[in-house]
Amino acid sequence: MHVELNTKLFSERVKLVYDAWASAGHKEEYESLAGIDALLLVAGDPAGEDEPVRKTTAFQTWLLGYEFPSTLILFTKQKIYFLCSASKAKVLIQIEQSNQHIPVQIFAQAKPKDPPSDAFPAFVALYKSHEKVGMITKEKHSGKVVDEWNKLIKDEDVKVEVVDMSYAVSAFMAVKDEEELKWMRTAANLSSTLLTHHVAAKLEQILDKETKITHQSFADQIESRIGSGDGERAPDARVWSKGRALGDVDWSSVEFVYTPVIQSRSSRDGYDLRASAEASSDHLSHKGIVLVSLGMRYKSYCSNVGRTFMVDPTKEQEANYDILLALQAELLTVMRDGATARDVYTHALSYIKEKKPELERYFLKSIGFGMGMEFRDTAYLLSPKNSRPLRIGMVFCLSLGLQGLEEKDGKKYALSLIDTVKITPDKGVCLTEGIKSPKEFLFFFDDEPKAKKSSPAKPKKALPAATKNGKPSPAQKVVGNKVLRGKTRGAASEDALEVQAKLAQHQKALHQQRHQDGLARWAEEEGDVNGKEGKAWKKFQSYKGDGALPHEVEDLRVRSYHLCLVGRRADNHSHAKIHVDRKNLTVILPIHGFAAAFHINSIKNASKSDEGEFTFLRINFQTPGQLAGKKEDTPFENPDATFIRSVTYRSPDGNRFDYIFKQITELKKEVNKREQQKKAMADVIEQDSLIEVKGRRPVKLPEVFVRPALDGKRLPGEVELHQNGLRYVSPLGSQRIDILFSNIKHFFFQPCDHELLVILHVHLKAPIMIGKKKAHDVQFYREASDVQFDETGNRKRKYRYGDEDEIELEQSERKRRHALNKEFNAFAERCMDSYSSSMGETMEVEVPFRELSFEGVPHRTNVRLQPTTECLVHLSDPPFLVVTLSEIEIVSLERVQFGLRQFDMVMIFKDFRKTPLSINSIPSGQLDDVKHWLDSSDIPMSEGPVNLNWGPIMKTINDDPYDFFLQGGWSFLGGADGSDAEVSSSSSESDFVAEPDALDDPSSSNDDGSDFDGDDASEDEGSDSDEDFGGGDDSEDRALGDDWDELERKAAKSDKKRETNGKSAADSDSGSDRPKKKQPSKTNGKSVPKAKGKR
Repeated sequence: MHVELNTKLFSERVKLVYDAWASAGHKEEYESLAGIDALLLVAGDPAGEDEPVRKTTAFQTWLLGYEFPSTLILFTKQKIYFLCSASKAKVLIQIEQSNQHIPVQIFAQAKPKDPPSDAFPAFVALYKSHEKVGMITKEKHSGKVVDEWNKLIKDEDVKVEVVDMSYAVSAFMAVKDEEELKWMRTAANLSSTLLTHHVAAKLEQILDKETKITHQSFADQIESRIGSGDGERAPDARVWSKGRALGDVDWSSVEFVYTPVIQSRSSRDGYDLRASAEASSDHLSHKGIVLVSLGMRYKSYCSNVGRTFMVDPTKEQEANYDILLALQAELLTVMRDGATARDVYTHALSYIKEKKPELERYFLKSIGFGMGMEFRDTAYLLSPKNSRPLRIGMVFCLSLGLQGLEEKDGKKYALSLIDTVKITPDKGVCLTEGIKSPKEFLFFFDDEPKAKKSSPAKPKKALPAATKNGKPSPAQKVVGNKVLRGKTRGAASEDALEVQAKLAQHQKALHQQRHQDGLARWAEEEGDVNGKEGKAWKKFQSYKGDGALPHEVEDLRVRSYHLCLVGRRADNHSHAKIHVDRKNLTVILPIHGFAAAFHINSIKNASKSDEGEFTFLRINFQTPGQLAGKKEDTPFENPDATFIRSVTYRSPDGNRFDYIFKQITELKKEVNKREQQKKAMADVIEQDSLIEVKGRRPVKLPEVFVRPALDGKRLPGEVELHQNGLRYVSPLGSQRIDILFSNIKHFFFQPCDHELLVILHVHLKAPIMIGKKKAHDVQFYREASDVQFDETGNRKRKYRYGDEDEIELEQSERKRRHALNKEFNAFAERCMDSYSSSMGETMEVEVPFRELSFEGVPHRTNVRLQPTTECLVHLSDPPFLVVTLSEIEIVSLERVQFGLRQFDMVMIFKDFRKTPLSINSIPSGQLDDVKHWLDSSDIPMSEGPVNLNWGPIMKTINDDPYDFFLQGGWSFLGGADGSDAEVSSSSSESDFVAEPDALDDPSSSNDDGSDFDGDDASEDEGSDSDEDFGGGDDSEDRALGDDWDELERKAAKSDKKRETNGKSAADSDSGSDRPKKKQPSKTNGKSVPKAKGKR
């Protein structure tokens, strides 16, 4: 690799060194160089990765741009001498050959196989020719070159006086030029971005979910955000994309100065505010003070930032941290050009004495240090004993803190505030920023948040307690052995009204927030619907030239045929042939004696009819402007061109036309089915390779079945836990299923309490292929019931009386279920620990809350739906249902009417391209429970008496989402109490049937249920109502008869018509003059409301 040195920069910085050397007697920071004859820089072998950057290494890099290990540099008044290896000499010769203000000479040592040279003795002789030499004496170097140097120096009789020049070298590098400041600003932006957009959010999540994680594990997760140096894992774009001016960062030059330090009240050694502090292996405490500090280096230049997070703090703790924040703002006005380090510390101490004198004994003895290539330059400590001046362009780490403070219970705590500060002529400027507002570092998890701070961090969401009919259980009193209600009916009614009022108020705020978010989101993405582009025009080519035509149509070149356009017809000659080329997906038509090839995708449909002795074959083509049914119109390259809409042929040979019509029909079906399958498999990913555990056996969960089932006999296999994922192995080892951690979206554990199975369920981010089926979900389960026990009794039965056997069986059943739950839960926790180690972020094992469950019909059968912390799931039987709550835009509760025993719930997703999910036939007795659960999950909802046809509504929204929100957004649904909805019709049963064809990509939703059952009903694009094959499988359905949905819809329509006729007869008999309510028009048995306005 060719290394190019910046000779111009080297010349400028060498001049700075020599100018400072010449003025050493007049400036305090260079006084150690006064009277020195030469400067010697000794560099041995490279330091270890865990060791801090040495001053010698920093000075070398500052001068040359690179580190040169095992190299000696001697600065004299007249010349600069380098002693190095032959390979380094080839690089340094660039400086020797350039015209430098101070000449350079290189002494190159001989290679190991070459005869020894006199380079080392000559360099030692130059060193001995000076009486007083400056060196960095506090650093100890090692290596072959250093050992030989020490040996030669020791053998010489001449003694040279050595003076420590560390402070002078620090002064050389203290003032940063524009390029150095640019690197330090980038390093500071990296630190601020990581703290603000990852650490704070992740800490909030840990505290919110009460996740058990050690300080060291949390630090490792933070450190993994920059990716791996070997390129196996890229930097986390989700974090760094939110930073400022980080678009052109060279990630190979980014590294951590030290492993991030996380401290809490559970740290075994207490709080440590020293720069050498480390994160312990104790679990992070979810109460009290949490200290976080991290430093990042970019192109060798450092930055540092640290913050204090408070969980349920006391008033005193808040007040103390407010003092630190105010003190920092005060010190920034003092840290200007010309001030000394002593002045800064003295001003800070006097401020503490003035504001709160009792804090003086807890204040740090040093409040910062100089920073650059060295993370901590002790020559520029901000302490009461340092009189060195601050200059423009210097950068400091300002580290304020209070250590040893005591809480009321006697436990000690500390407060810390760290920032990177640049010195300017008037004041100090913070290069790091973020997490200084109370709402960003204060967390309240008690029942009554502190009113002093507005809008604290997101409180912990507590799932509501089990309720009955939507009302919490009334307070109870115990009198004797009886439980009495503690409130009267009137008081209970008042409580219910109060709860309802709070829910309505919260829902109003959620609707307003959702509307504002929609406006902000689509204002930025106006003209781009969910990032989806419109259908692109595709060019289909059947043949590259005449020579590629099949030999069956060669005679069409010389024969003449008459073309009939739209209404005109031509007699078919005896040798006229229409050829269907299945291989090239082409239909070849004879037009004016020539073979005209039409790709099957350019043909819309075909029809055949008999009139007299002739048979007519009509072929319709895709043309602009025609109605394409439920799907959007097909795009064209030039819609203004002239198109042939149809071609009609006539022939007395009906059998021939029957055969051609069948060929075209089958070819069209085959192509459409192929496109549908390709579209369905578009989101299937090919996972990376699973990295197996080496050196030990993997953790296994034996005797489990898998769904979707593998081919072959149903036998239990085992699940293995590896470095980056899970592997299911069939009993004979012939089949495997690999699931990588990077593709896991949710991980569920469903215990076997009140269930027949104990389940581990994995919901994937993108589907994978298992056998020939696409799977969004993979489930591992074991049956909880044990059939391997004797129910007929044994010798013990004749000595037992009563229910002893039944009691024993029940106890053994409970023990068996408890053991199963414990085994599966332990394996799930091990999986999540490995996930955290592999991915650098935490994932919780989600357990369904059975007490919050409700019944409904998400697919075709009535099932029990159970909420988790982040999802709504049904895992007991396929097809599974996993809905991520954070992906829901709004929920519409439909058919909510007095007297109806059931209602429906429609979930509209934030990705408007997804088909809304309808859960039908939920018992009305659970309406309040569902509403309270949705409200506790911060999901806006609405109520209405009728079902809406969501297909046309979502199509209208997708056409222009921004205009939809400008026109009021979801306000047309009404409020959560349904007060704004207008009753237009009633229905005793659910009329809502999802129409996936109304949206572009109904299969894109991966939360509407598992797809492994292989439902891939194909549907042709551009279907036409008057042809036989355009409807895809619809023709087969019509041939087989109506499906159950259609039969139910017809029956409901017939019942309603009969009921309406009965009412009309009764009204006419009674002679009532009351006006009759006009019934709304319906399509396919559904009400058709407008997409905007009230319903």
